[in-house]
Amino acid sequence: MSGEVWVVVEALRSDVSEISYTMLAAGRVLATGLKSRLSALLIGHPLEKLAGTLGAADLVLGIEHPTLAEFNPEAYLRAATAAIEAHAPRVVLFGHTAIGTDLASGVAHRLHLPVVTSCRSFRFDGGEPQFSSLTCGGKITATGALPAPSCVVTVMPGGYKADEGRVSQAPPLEILPLPAGLETVRTSFNEFIEPPAGDVDIAKQEILVSVGRGIQNKDNIALVEALAKSLGGVVCGSRPVIDQGWLPITRLVGKSGKQVKPKLYLAVGISGAPEHLEGVSEADTMIAVNTDGKAPIFDVAHFGTTCNALELLPILTEKLRSP
Repeated sequence: MSGEVWVVVEALRSDVSEISYTMLAAGRVLATGLKSRLSALLIGHPLEKLAGTLGAADLVLGIEHPTLAEFNPEAYLRAATAAIEAHAPRVVLFGHTAIGTDLASGVAHRLHLPVVTSCRSFRFDGGEPQFSSLTCGGKITATGALPAPSCVVTVMPGGYKADEGRVSQAPPLEILPLPAGLETVRTSFNEFIEPPAGDVDIAKQEILVSVGRGIQNKDNIALVEALAKSLGGVVCGSRPVIDQGWLPITRLVGKSGKQVKPKLYLAVGISGAPEHLEGVSEADTMIAVNTDGKAPIFDVAHFGTTCNALELLPILTEKLRSP
């Protein structure tokens, strides 16, 4: 085993994703504690520009081929598995995202490695790396030792800031040998379908009022919209609200929606499932309104209240409108 910590970089449409920088920040904690090297595994084509943004890593290990220009689960799995098998790092970090969990489970299965999912932070006890992981919809935190001699880990946002993993220097890039069979993969990329245009881009808003199933019914969305207008912000929501058609898909915050970084995020009737918190971990200030005092949202919110949102929202709106 090499003893290294690896971060499997996630990139889409020639841009490194936020979760990759979060993983680099987490990986640096692990690498420092293990007194080992932090390497970033970058799969794609071309690589030089993307590699230059990964300065938090000591080394970027690249696998480059035209087949890998766009995410292809079969080709990426083949490439990642070959590299990890050849170098046997102590810990391999993937993002707890659709792409990351897809690859992590495939790599673990092929290499018979243990998997620790939904990790938010790491620490050391007696020189051994320990994980802190969310389970049961974020209501329970599980802790334990990272399995040795090697393991696969998925990392969630929230424990580390993406900015902690951004370093403005170009690390050395080492191109790894191509795995066999990339030319014969059965899956091919056809096109990237852009989300529907015409709606506001919630990722660019400084003030967001986000609504969850706790708002009870669609008619009460009007209370949220009135408050958002008074604040000079925009309404968005969690997955249950979008699935019921109360808000359009362009307003979805979370793992399957948009990652947002507002100055103010007011969460109304949102429990705080990990899939939702993944999209809002970079908010400067988060305020939660939920009648359930044990809701996971209160673990990450800066301020919160358990009063009834349907009673609170009109009062807040009226106060904001008053001269």
